[in-house]
Amino acid sequence: MSFDGFPPFISAHLQYLLNHYPHTIQIEQARSGTRYFPGSLDRFTLLIPYCLDYMKWDVIYNAEFPLAAPDVIFGAEDEDFHPFHVLCGEDGDSRLVKNSLTDWNNKDPTRLLALVTELRDKYRSYQEKRVGEVDDDRLKFEISTIVSREGIEMHMSSGVEKVTYPVGRKYASAPSAPRLKLMCTPELKALFSIDDVKLPSWLDGMCMAEYLPHLEELLQRQVLEAVTLIDVRRQFIEALAPLLGRPLEADPVFCRKASFLVCSGPFTFMV
Repeated sequence: MSFDGFPPFISAHLQYLLNHYPHTIQIEQARSGTRYFPGSLDRFTLLIPYCLDYMKWDVIYNAEFPLAAPDVIFGAEDEDFHPFHVLCGEDGDSRLVKNSLTDWNNKDPTRLLALVTELRDKYRSYQEKRVGEVDDDRLKFEISTIVSREGIEMHMSSGVEKVTYPVGRKYASAPSAPRLKLMCTPELKALFSIDDVKLPSWLDGMCMAEYLPHLEELLQRQVLEAVTLIDVRRQFIEALAPLLGRPLEADPVFCRKASFLVCSGPFTFMV
């Protein structure tokens, strides 16, 4: 990504964030909000991975006051998300707690990464609390069986969820199955198509703690098969070399494509 147009300190913050965040963050809608430096980009939208989707948070710096910490605007559905306020006392008053903004230093390129990491952790806790407050026995049971698993994230949204539970008033003796949708990283999607994965059947009376091991076993087997096929394709391309010569070009990663020059009399073909 080009950082042209950003003040040097914002550019340093963004470069450090993109290079050191453990997951892929995208930057969109870089724009200027200052009247005195109209060509200076000081605000943008971050697409931050969460729950196998992306949250869009606006980060607002001020090029006219570079020492000031940035503001962060969350999504429209998160108006009750106040990460740096805690309730205290029976009267419900809130107070600010020490956070990544209280000791902001615009000369420290790590500060934006620390802020995004802290906000995402607090957002995860916020969503877990929201899901936990849903008055549904089935949902509470499912959460209790999988909450200890590494990497579990929860999200309540008016949109489409990855795992959707039909929430009712009381626990049914034969609850219906959740709607499941597989998501994956771009790197895994390049290896094999998850759209072709047939999910294991959901048996009556099953819970997520019973279902996930079967799903994980299926996916691990298919990933292993996809990796094995890379070696098979590579060996096939290498076996063609004595007959057709070295390939003009070949896919060095997944070995899905290779081009050879073939001569037949006066004609030359590329296959």
